[in-house]
Amino acid sequence: MVVVPNAAERFRAAVEARDLDAFDEVLAPDVTFHSPVKFSPFRGREVVKQVLSLVMVVFEDFRYVGELDGSGSRADEGDVVPAEVLVFRATVDGLAVHGIDMLHLGDDGLVEELTVMLRPLSAVQAMRDAMNRAMVEAGMASASVLS
Repeated sequence: MVVVPNAAERFRAAVEARDLDAFDEVLAPDVTFHSPVKFSPFRGREVVKQVLSLVMVVFEDFRYVGELDGSGSRADEGDVVPAEVLVFRATVDGLAVHGIDMLHLGDDGLVEELTVMLRPLSAVQAMRDAMNRAMVEAGMASASVLS
């Protein structure tokens, strides 16, 4: 019997390996990413992959420490869909971060919506500042875009 990894396992493996190409098999083409530091979401697999590549640089000592599965509703719709949550810890500019990756899945098992939540507030602010710098350096923004 072949065991197919679930979406959380595939997403986790892609993040831990820092393998952006692996996200092609995990993220839906029209995936929506709700950032903890930007009001409007990022949309589309290629854009989300670019943002995740910068997150992987900004987070230091990143590690997953737990996993939960169940169901939940997406931000734009009231329908209940399969959902998985990955719990992580990291540091940003020397500040400890505790967070979660919430994955809402489509019928095809791909991540249709990714929401990241972080705590404490000082770490969220450090993440915002670090991501602004990274986005400007990567040419994705000319000034502060994460407010």
